[in-house]
Amino acid sequence: MTVGSLDDPPVDRPDPATDPGRGRRLGIDVGSVRIGVAASDPDGILATPVETVPRDTGSRRAGRPPRGVHSGGRTPGSGADIARIAAIADEYEAVEIIVGLPRTLRGEKGTSARMATEFAGRLRDSLPDVPIRLSDERLTTVSAARALRDSGVRARGQRQVIDQAAAVSILQSWLDERSSVMRSAEDAARTALSGDDE
Repeated sequence: MTVGSLDDPPVDRPDPATDPGRGRRLGIDVGSVRIGVAASDPDGILATPVETVPRDTGSRRAGRPPRGVHSGGRTPGSGADIARIAAIADEYEAVEIIVGLPRTLRGEKGTSARMATEFAGRLRDSLPDVPIRLSDERLTTVSAARALRDSGVRARGQRQVIDQAAAVSILQSWLDERSSVMRSAEDAARTALSGDDE
């Protein structure tokens, strides 16, 4: 999958043609201060929180590339945040990484969407062998905060928990849709085979 422009980031959907198969997936909620990380089990059924990674914003003032990088290219793996996510991906042997792409309720792209797209691009540079997907996520942080509040967790001082819960929400949505898509593809293949037998 190719990343579009920062002004028009693409949205991925699970697809049997590009699915990497069995293995753990990571979900990433990119914020301006922290990055929530979640992981799935190897069968891709359940998402669970992993950790919250601090954003490395010192080298990217006002959206500029890190020092020493010209506007035409990136330094693979630049930034402590990218290095930590790459280490988590390696530790979990991730076969796919889902980065939440926040959009407004009208589907418009804003600063958060551009930030997520830029982060996904840097992650692709650092992990060229792992598919990085951008998944439409709207209000995951809000819904995660509400769910935690309803379960008795106070938002004050719990931002890291909320970031991880948002990453879980992003990843679980992807896993649920993937399961449905893969099941439909298997049913269609079975139907086609049974039709050939007649």
